[in-house]
Amino acid sequence: MVQKELKIGSIGGKDSMSGSYNELDVPPTLVSFCVGTVDINKVVSNEFKKVNSKVVILKTKIGKEDIIDFEDLKENYEIVHQLIKENKALSISSVKMGGIAEAITKATLGNKIGFQFEKDEEYFKEYYGSFILEVEEGTNVEKAEVLGRTIKEEKIIFKNQEEMDLEEIIPLWTEPLEKVFPTKAESKFNQIENIVSDKKCNIVAHTKFAHPRVFIPVFPGTNCEYDSSKAFEDAGAITNTVVFKNLKPQNIEESILAMEEAIKQAQIIMFPGGFSSGDEPDGSGKFIATVFRNPRLKEAIHKHLYERDGLILGICNGFQALIKLGLVPEGKIVEMKDKSPTLTFNTISRHVSCMVNTKVVSKLSPWFSKVNLGDEFVVPVSHGEGRFVASEETLQKLIENGQVATQYVDFDGNATYDIDFNPNNSFYAVEGITSPDGRVLGKMGHSERCYSGILKNIPGNKDQKIFESGVAYFR
Repeated sequence: MVQKELKIGSIGGKDSMSGSYNELDVPPTLVSFCVGTVDINKVVSNEFKKVNSKVVILKTKIGKEDIIDFEDLKENYEIVHQLIKENKALSISSVKMGGIAEAITKATLGNKIGFQFEKDEEYFKEYYGSFILEVEEGTNVEKAEVLGRTIKEEKIIFKNQEEMDLEEIIPLWTEPLEKVFPTKAESKFNQIENIVSDKKCNIVAHTKFAHPRVFIPVFPGTNCEYDSSKAFEDAGAITNTVVFKNLKPQNIEESILAMEEAIKQAQIIMFPGGFSSGDEPDGSGKFIATVFRNPRLKEAIHKHLYERDGLILGICNGFQALIKLGLVPEGKIVEMKDKSPTLTFNTISRHVSCMVNTKVVSKLSPWFSKVNLGDEFVVPVSHGEGRFVASEETLQKLIENGQVATQYVDFDGNATYDIDFNPNNSFYAVEGITSPDGRVLGKMGHSERCYSGILKNIPGNKDQKIFESGVAYFR
C-alpha cells in the first residue's frame, strides 16, 4: 500500500546470512540495503542549532485505523523539501513512537540548547508522518503550528512553566545501557600538565616533487584505504594501494615483492586504519608489523627514511603497527622490549567511536608544518586498543624530545584523563607521537575522515592539514 501511494519501489535485503542446510553452504554475508543518496550540502540533522529560533510542527493527517493520509503526507514532504532547498530549515525531526516529547528532547540534547513550549500539546501522541522544524523567526511554514522557541537556558520549559533540566535528562537517557555498553571508567591518574614543546622541524626533503607518490599497503581487515587515498589526492599527491594477498604461500612472496617495489617508488608511506586480521589476539597491528619485519621490507623502509628523506604516517590500526615495529618512537624497525611503549585496550574494555578534541603540542614533525603550536582540532576516533602506555622515564624522554605531537584535551584546551575527552585513558593524554626526527607520525584520530561535507553538523576545526603538510614537504 505504501509503495503504491508514494509511487516508490521498496529495496529489500537480508543481513548476516550464514550457515549450512543439507548440501547448501552459505558463507557469512552482509548485505546492505535501503541506501539513499543525497547532495551532502542539503543534509539537515535533528539537533537544535541556534538560540531564539522558531520551532514548528507540521502535522500529517491520520485517517481510519490510524493510517496516514498519504496525500497530506506528500504535501508535507514537498513543504519540507522546499525549506531544505532554500536553506531555511535549521533542524528537522520526524515524530516517532515517543511523540513530540521524544523529538524535542533529542533535539535539545545535541547542542544543549533548551526549548520553551508556547502551547499545550499531546506530548506522547504518535504523530506519525509529522515533522518538527527549527526555522528563523521570520520564516513562514505553510500548514505548520508554532510549538515554541529555542532558549539559552539548558532546560525544557512547558506552557504551565514546569521545567526539566537537560543535565537531569541526560543520565536518564544514557544510564539504562551503561552496564551493557559502558561509557565510563575510573582512572587511577590525576589531572596532568599540558605539554608544550619548543622543538622545531629541522629536516627537509632534498629532492622535490610536484606530485609526491604515496604508498598505501592494504591488509586483510584494512578499511580506511579509500579515505586515506582521497585525503592525499585532494592534497595533490598520487596514491598507490597494494593489497597484501595471503591465500597461498606464493601470494605472500608476490605481495612482499610488490610492496618492496612500491616503497622504492614512493615518497610517503601511509599505514591506514582498520582491523588487520580482525585485530589478532594479544595486540592489534601485529600482522602488519610481522610482514614489515621481512628483511626486504625492513631494508626498504630504512632506505626510504634515511636515504630518500621519506615520510611515514600511521593512523589508528596503522599507528598500532608503527609502534609495534618501533618506527615510533625509535624511528627505525627494532624488536620490542618489555618496557617499550605500546597501545593497549581502552579502559572501558570495548570499542570507542566518538569525536575528540586534540591539541598540537609539538612542531617537531613536518606533518604539522601547516598548523600552529597550540592549535586545537576536532577529529573522530574509532578503536578498541588506543590507550597509549609507557613508563614515566620513557614519557619524559618523549616529551623532552618533542616527540609527543598531540594530546587529548577538554573544551578549555587542557590535557585530561576525563574519559569524556580522553576516551581510552592514554597516559599523559597522548594521542599522537613521532620518531626522533619527526619523519614518522603515528596517531589514533582519523584525520583522513575529515573532508568536505563530512561531520558537517559537528562544530570545531576538523582540518589538521596533515596531508597537505606531508605533500608540501616534498615541494
